[in-house]
Order: sequence, then structure tokens, then C-alpha cells
Amino acid sequence: MTGMPIEDEDVSEPGGADASSRALLPEKEPGAFRTISEVAEDLDLPQHVLRFWETRFTQVRPLKRGGNRRYYRPDDVDLLRGIRRLLYGQGYTIRGVQRILRERGMRFVQAVGRGEQVAPAFVESDHEPEPETAPPPLGRADRASLNAVLDELRACRRQLAGLRPASLSDDCE
Repeated sequence: MTGMPIEDEDVSEPGGADASSRALLPEKEPGAFRTISEVAEDLDLPQHVLRFWETRFTQVRPLKRGGNRRYYRPDDVDLLRGIRRLLYGQGYTIRGVQRILRERGMRFVQAVGRGEQVAPAFVESDHEPEPETAPPPLGRADRASLNAVLDELRACRRQLAGLRPASLSDDCE
């Protein structure tokens, strides 16, 4: 008898709802607000990732009600889906997605989330460009020329200092 499935057992899943009662819940209307748990499940992401994205993407602004409960509008879900596709599907970094949001706008990323647009593929770099190499050392002629110009500038400065009233020249030094 150990090979026979037992159908009468009341096995609850974490969260208190068993699979049969979850299946009986009516599907929400397309325009209905979603909770963070619904959005996280839909996008196959942990809830803390959605909360983190709120800190990195100012465009993600769910409606917050009592107890700081988050409710996401359909546009919010499209935006999150677009961010997810860019980060996980196309390999963008957070900075890269921020750049796309800045340059192309929120509507573009929402369209990516709905599958209507594809973001441009480009190689990103989170590294600052390396500074150019130092110029080669100056030759004798160049150094002499620069010293002559510097001497001229010092002479001009002395002449200008002589033209100013004494109280101003003390402030400038």
C-alpha cells in the first residue's frame, strides 16, 4: 500500500495556502494592482531584489499603503519586467540600465518588458577610461622656450602689481 498516493492529506505550503485553494483563486484583471509577492513570483525574483531596485531606479515607484505595503500598477510591472530583461537577459549592468532609462526613457524600458522593443546591444564598461600616457619629456629647446615665456609672464605680473593700489596688491599675493 505504500505505492498508492494519499489524496485526503491536508498538506499546506509555506504561507498557509495549499495548492488546491491557490488554484481556485480567481485570476486578477489585467489593470489590477499587484502585491510585491505577486510581482516577485511573476518575475521569478526574490522580493528583496524588487526593494533593492527601488533604491537604484527612481522610476520604480510602487504605491505604498498602510504598513508600507507595496502595490504595483501594470506599468510598474512592465518597467520591472523590462529592467529584469535588460539585466538578466541582455547582460546590462545597473549603470547600463540607468543609462538606457536616462537616454531612452521609461516607456522604452516598459516596451522592452512587454517584448515590443529590444535594447541596443553594446559592450558596457563600469571602469573609468584609463588616463592617457604621460607626454614625452621636453627637449632642451622646448624647455628654454617655456622658461622664456614664464619669465615674461612674471615681468607682466610685476608691472601689474605696480599699477594697483597697495591695499589690493596685498590681497592678491
